[in-house]
Amino acid sequence: MTYERLLRPVLFRLDPEQSHELVLSLLAAAGRACAWTGMAPRAGDPRLAVDVCGLRFPGPLGLAAGCDKGGRALWMWPRLGFGFVEVGTVTPRPQPGNPRPRVFRLPEDRALINRLGFNSPGARAVAERLAAARRAGRYPVPIGVNIGKNAATPMALAADDYTRALERLHGHADFFVVNVSSPNTPGLRALQERRAAAVLLDAVATRNRALGERPLFVKVAPDMTRDELEGVVDAMRGRAHGLVATNTTVTRPGLRSRWRGEAGGLSGAPVRDLATEAIRVLARATRGRVPIIGVGGIMSAEDAYEKIKAGATLLEVYTGFVYAGPGLPRRIAAGLVRLLERDGLRTLRDAVGVDSR
Repeated sequence: MTYERLLRPVLFRLDPEQSHELVLSLLAAAGRACAWTGMAPRAGDPRLAVDVCGLRFPGPLGLAAGCDKGGRALWMWPRLGFGFVEVGTVTPRPQPGNPRPRVFRLPEDRALINRLGFNSPGARAVAERLAAARRAGRYPVPIGVNIGKNAATPMALAADDYTRALERLHGHADFFVVNVSSPNTPGLRALQERRAAAVLLDAVATRNRALGERPLFVKVAPDMTRDELEGVVDAMRGRAHGLVATNTTVTRPGLRSRWRGEAGGLSGAPVRDLATEAIRVLARATRGRVPIIGVGGIMSAEDAYEKIKAGATLLEVYTGFVYAGPGLPRRIAAGLVRLLERDGLRTLRDAVGVDSR
């Protein structure tokens, strides 16, 4: 309540990117102080712990890619209650992204539009930060890295960029996410097409196995048809281990804000139903055998539970964090426990996919 009544109005008077940079810098400083003093994250409820691809997640809710692109505030996220962190999108070479302004708040819709375009410090810089975090002590939650291509790289050479980023970061991440679904890099979404996805994932999976296999996820768009989503499932078989559903949408479902006409990807509450339906389609296509990280429009425990019942094993938030503040992860965790108790379920795993079976 303090955040929503006092802090958010102040932050929302600033340019969206300026306020994001300010908050990220403050969280980074606070995280370093906590790490230096030895302050450990508060333990989560064991009923919410999840094992996925051989990794132990103390809680199902992670920080989505796009928030801490360069891994600057790594030590703070677990202390806010996140069960894992996805850094990125990281490109092999540094790039500034698209021209500003490129982030827009839609408060009437509890949404954001961004056209950042993979602004990234580059794989080398992120690898150094991740390595420093590992040296500082045992990192308490899994770290995922979301990888993408540089804008200047021709589409025909996209696989080279993904494999280069993977190589540079491989020793520092617990899992990887192949981002082929951002709407802000021209031509990128074509890599979701069945044949193109298979070629790309072949290259990435081959290099991943050669380096010592890490779990590999594929991030898809919420704007894909059922057939297109099933095509991604076919393309990932034998190549990737899981899916992230979903990225931002290029549609504008029922928006009221004056910024609704801006180009870019829409995230937040309006994406909730699109993302949940994509999760449901993917869960059925994989018969519940492939882990799905559900992201898109999670603003409450009820939103989170809806995605779990649709088939998501893990969850991620970003825009919800912007609107609800740093208390959101623990509120969602507490709400999930209440919902499990209401339904007479012992663990979160018991609820996964109950609406998709």
